[in-house]
Amino acid sequence: MTDTKPAKDAADARLREVAEAHGAEFPPAPADGLFCCFVDRERWAEFVRELRDDPALRFRICLDVTAVDWYGKEPRFEVVAHLYSVDLQRRIRVKTRCSERDASVPSLVPIHPSADYHERETFDMFGIRFEGHPDLRRILMPPDYEHHPLRKEFPVEGIEPEKVYRRQGGVMMPRPDGAEAIHGAGSTTP
Repeated sequence: MTDTKPAKDAADARLREVAEAHGAEFPPAPADGLFCCFVDRERWAEFVRELRDDPALRFRICLDVTAVDWYGKEPRFEVVAHLYSVDLQRRIRVKTRCSERDASVPSLVPIHPSADYHERETFDMFGIRFEGHPDLRRILMPPDYEHHPLRKEFPVEGIEPEKVYRRQGGVMMPRPDGAEAIHGAGSTTP
């Protein structure tokens, strides 16, 4: 059996070198053991592109893009991408931050087309804009919905608990007359 420790150590060193070249910050090691770093949002896409294109790393799969809402802190949001290298058989976590007043980061879709729906979902649920996204629009909520349900200030029972939103011919319908809400687990479905 071949010893892969030297190859892993070389990849770790190259990963750290690339991250440091982009001014990355390294938080304490997460419990899941994934390599994790923060980069400035201005360098976010450039850094992810280099992780993809560097022949020693080749993080060519974007597994997901999401966000964390640190309500009450500034910057309020962390945008998180998990990348995978088939060659290294390794996942990493790359984060950037943005404020509530300027909740936007560069899109990763030009680099990783698989980030498309993940960025749309993050936009829909958190209200974070992805600059340069080819089709940034809501994916889960109605197009005219004004709120972002995964923000911490969003009420658990919803904004309009007396209504059930159902699509009927592309129109949002109010709760039918006579329909009672089912109480429990925060459900307001008839």
